[in-house]
Amino acid sequence: MSKKKASFTAQGLAYMRAYHAMHDNPKIFDDSLAYHLFTEDERAFFENAWTQVPKLYDPERAASLPDRAAAIAWTLQTITPGPSMTLGRSRYTEENLEKAVGQGSKQYVILGAGFDTFVFRRPEMLEKLQVYEVDHPATQAFKRDRLAKAGWEQPVQLHFVPVDFEQESLAEALTRSSYDPQARSFFSWLGVTYYLTRDAVFTTLRTIANLAPAGSAVIFDYLDTDAFIPEKAAKRVKILIRDTRQVADEPMITGFDPSALAADLARLGLRLQENLNPFDIEKRHFRGRKDGYYPCEHQHYALAVVE
Repeated sequence: MSKKKASFTAQGLAYMRAYHAMHDNPKIFDDSLAYHLFTEDERAFFENAWTQVPKLYDPERAASLPDRAAAIAWTLQTITPGPSMTLGRSRYTEENLEKAVGQGSKQYVILGAGFDTFVFRRPEMLEKLQVYEVDHPATQAFKRDRLAKAGWEQPVQLHFVPVDFEQESLAEALTRSSYDPQARSFFSWLGVTYYLTRDAVFTTLRTIANLAPAGSAVIFDYLDTDAFIPEKAAKRVKILIRDTRQVADEPMITGFDPSALAADLARLGLRLQENLNPFDIEKRHFRGRKDGYYPCEHQHYALAVVE
């Protein structure tokens, strides 16, 4: 990602959530506000791009699709795993956040917040939470500009924490904010681990374990190592990895072994409480759907607690 540009991937995933909220039922995750953060030209750009995907992926099937809406639906539900990746993990995170607040969590830290709309969708949760959005300065500035143009008033419980991880650590960034290291906290870190080295991922998780009090929690999603082995990777995941490198210039580079994750986290001061695989995710959030949405192969959700 360019240091001066907002993350293209963050924008694309946010519009996938927006499109799902506008057009699909039942909702996997209802991000009912994201649509309003995009201009008409941006909406047209993404939707026009999605209509072209079936022609590239399966020309014969593309010719049988009756209209533009069908082409977009097939792209988002079947061809690209992006929507399923972001919708499922967002729902899982906010369900667990509600439980954490009921158990005493007072702070919600969103790492790589992108176009997250939580504070505007869930005002009832803000009575019990301080929310910290941590992201690259360019992406955060872009989002704040869109919030202003949309006329959305920033809640006093929302705190923006811009951080360039090449220049500053997470601990340093949170320390200069109003974050309270004594208050039980809930961290979400979605759609990020793929793009970092293994060491960088563990450094961030170790920082969370050292920064937050016992009982705090972090949710992150990750790809398993098979995703990066061409002979084992699912076709649409191989395409995703190729496109994030060639189109978005935001290459995915790292996967983890689910069977070793508990031991890896224990060395950092974290206890792995839940580690969902695609089959588990299917049962939780996709079972019984009559459209084409299904979990992303190789994607896992991890919930870990600070010891």
